[in-house]
Amino acid sequence: MQSRDILPQGVSSASFARALSELAQVVGADYVVTDPERLLPYTKSMLPIDEREYLPSGVVMPSSVEHIQGVLGICNRYRLPLWPISTGRNFGYGSALPATRGQLILDLKRMDRILEIDPVLCTALVEPGVTYQQLHDRLAERSLALWLDFPGTGPLAGPLGNTLERGGGHTPYGDHFAHACGMEVVLADGRVLRTGTGCVPNTDSWQASRYGYGPYLDGIFTQSNFAVVTKLGLWLMPAPAAHRTVMAQYWDERDLGKAVETVRPLRLNGTLQNVGVLASAALMLSSHRRRAELYQGEGTVPDRLIESAAREQGIAPWNLIFTLYGTAEQIAPNLEIARRAFEGSGAKLVFDVHEGTQSNELGLESFSLLNWVGGGGLAWFSPIAPARGTDAVKQRELAKSLLARHGMDYLGAFTLNGRDLHHLVPLLFDRTVQPQLERARQCFADLVTEFTDKGYALQRVGVDNMGKLARLYAATNRDVNRMLKRALDPNGILAPGKSGIHS
Repeated sequence: MQSRDILPQGVSSASFARALSELAQVVGADYVVTDPERLLPYTKSMLPIDEREYLPSGVVMPSSVEHIQGVLGICNRYRLPLWPISTGRNFGYGSALPATRGQLILDLKRMDRILEIDPVLCTALVEPGVTYQQLHDRLAERSLALWLDFPGTGPLAGPLGNTLERGGGHTPYGDHFAHACGMEVVLADGRVLRTGTGCVPNTDSWQASRYGYGPYLDGIFTQSNFAVVTKLGLWLMPAPAAHRTVMAQYWDERDLGKAVETVRPLRLNGTLQNVGVLASAALMLSSHRRRAELYQGEGTVPDRLIESAAREQGIAPWNLIFTLYGTAEQIAPNLEIARRAFEGSGAKLVFDVHEGTQSNELGLESFSLLNWVGGGGLAWFSPIAPARGTDAVKQRELAKSLLARHGMDYLGAFTLNGRDLHHLVPLLFDRTVQPQLERARQCFADLVTEFTDKGYALQRVGVDNMGKLARLYAATNRDVNRMLKRALDPNGILAPGKSGIHS
């Protein structure tokens, strides 16, 4: 299929051709892509979807704010929908694909400048195309004692895109949006807005002070389609004098609730500073073994086989990895407090384990879970819960039973943030096997329905479920989003359908 066969909704082929010609005059002919071969990288997804339903009509690649303003002017005139991406590495959520077929992808990867790093205030200012690897390398080149917090995609993703999706990591700076400060956005009509103190002439506090004067606007530009974010300020973590990473292992499958009840007060009182990961045996085992090595029968892998193979690797049914940071004098008492709490709850401690994501190390280890099944299929299901042991147990039992109903294995983990926890459940399947793809699609739909029926909200979904999730939130919430959309993007050209928001 030629790309010209895929048109934005309501746009004729003649109008689309004229628009592409005008876009080429703004960004250069080489940076307006409609050739099917060059579009291939933008059409790949791990989700259980038929990509043909989400294919873009083309790609335009600006390299400056001025380019974006020119692109927006043309798209408003022709009513062309634009789907902005930074690096397009939204693995397990849709990658670079838009929420609806025929949108023109606004690929911001050419805007890849690290505009500023302040080693005194520990801040940075970056453009959308900057990757974690690029920023990490720049800090190393300058020998700056500053750490980044990485998501699971590590070097491939970018801090701007991940922060706008309210992604997270595993150091004390693991809540990425909570450690962002100051945005520059281009509104649909081409005007440039700088949030916080960034709109004050000659300011030098844009990345130091988050709020400025009046309403705090930054939040409305996350998980939304109200503007194109072109710059983002980041707070970087001062490198600690020392750190120690510990694994608390619970060797009884029934101790999940006990583990959560032990961690919560330690997080709330500051003994544990980082976002610890409480991982199931199956999830950790996926780094060492493939599913087919354990089991080739029908249905899910029996628990006894998981447990036996995990024990061979020293993996318990539940494994919490956390890191203590600071000086040796600070770490010692916190380690003793943590030791008493965990051992008192029945956990066994393993000291000085290696966990790169908690200590400023980039890597691709998280992708090893794809080897469990093979075939490149991944969809993340991530419900939220209060940080109570009863809720963790309830969610785990519900997820495991629903997955088993569809013949899929439970490889879950909980990130423990203090008052809330995020339950991370990867749906793994072979995308080349149609029955597996269909099974994963139906399983995900059932998970969304069952969890939301029980009051468990979701923090994020892929492009295929954005509308469904939005409909599960209250009508007033949707109405307010629609009002904002109409005010900021009256022609509805920016990412229609993103987070279920339409004009």
